[in-house]
Amino acid sequence: MTTPSEPGDSRLDPGLNAIMSERRQLINLAYRLLGSLADAEDVVQETYARWYAMSRQRQEAIESPGAWLTKVASRICLDLLGSARARRERYVGEWIPEPLPDRTEWISGRPDGATADPADRITLDESVNMAFLVVLESMTPAERVAFILHDVFRYPFAEVAEIVGRTPVACRQLASSARRRVRESQPPATPAARRAGIVRDFKEAWEAKDIEALIGLLAPDATGIGDGGGLVSAVLRPVEGDEQIARALVDIADKAPGLAILERTVNGQPGLVAQQDGVTVVVMAFDIAGDRIKHIWAVRNPEKLRPWTAS
Repeated sequence: MTTPSEPGDSRLDPGLNAIMSERRQLINLAYRLLGSLADAEDVVQETYARWYAMSRQRQEAIESPGAWLTKVASRICLDLLGSARARRERYVGEWIPEPLPDRTEWISGRPDGATADPADRITLDESVNMAFLVVLESMTPAERVAFILHDVFRYPFAEVAEIVGRTPVACRQLASSARRRVRESQPPATPAARRAGIVRDFKEAWEAKDIEALIGLLAPDATGIGDGGGLVSAVLRPVEGDEQIARALVDIADKAPGLAILERTVNGQPGLVAQQDGVTVVVMAFDIAGDRIKHIWAVRNPEKLRPWTAS
């Protein structure tokens, strides 16, 4: 008589490697759908819990375990997105998607190059930059799921329809609507090297408390948004206008002597991290149009900074 194997013991369960190999894909999918690494981890755990709650016979009857896991994870995300509006209304201040560091910046230094941080499973590309994730937040749950599954993960609309509970034609229309939102929100791309240079100039101007230099780097209609989640102090409303943002940044520098500002990759794009006494207290992502910064997203909520502070 055999007993069910434990997760991670592939010697007892030859099919376990195939099942667990889907974990990276599921984390990538759930993060893009939810904008939260913590929620993505919970979704994947729940997905695997449902898999292991089934009998071995039911598992073996599933022709494509990977497709089954994706369908379950997507439906869980869809349910969470449906209740997200109410949760956002209770959130203190502005809600910004959880920022992710570059993979090489969160490796813990273990000799085998491994890390226990699930963020290691996120593949960074254009579909996780902060501007893209913010646009996703403006979509309906069905739009977001249909768009991400089809345009990012290349699932055919017939499979998307099973997950979303709409017809393939309806899912095509949902993805088209979402695609149009993304296209309309994105300015012409600024070359990566130029983006990095602008962020570096911004960092130096901030350190120097040079208001005029900061204004010169910001678009006249620039917007700065902070996310403290009610756990730390943060401006609850967006700051609009180049001069207003510049003065707010200098005020922050005046009130936080010793603040160390570091250049880091944030969601695959040049960004900044501010540390106080070696502790990350804010992660900043930027949206750059031409040679000016159009949006700044500053995440201060410590619950969203776990990948940046884990040792």
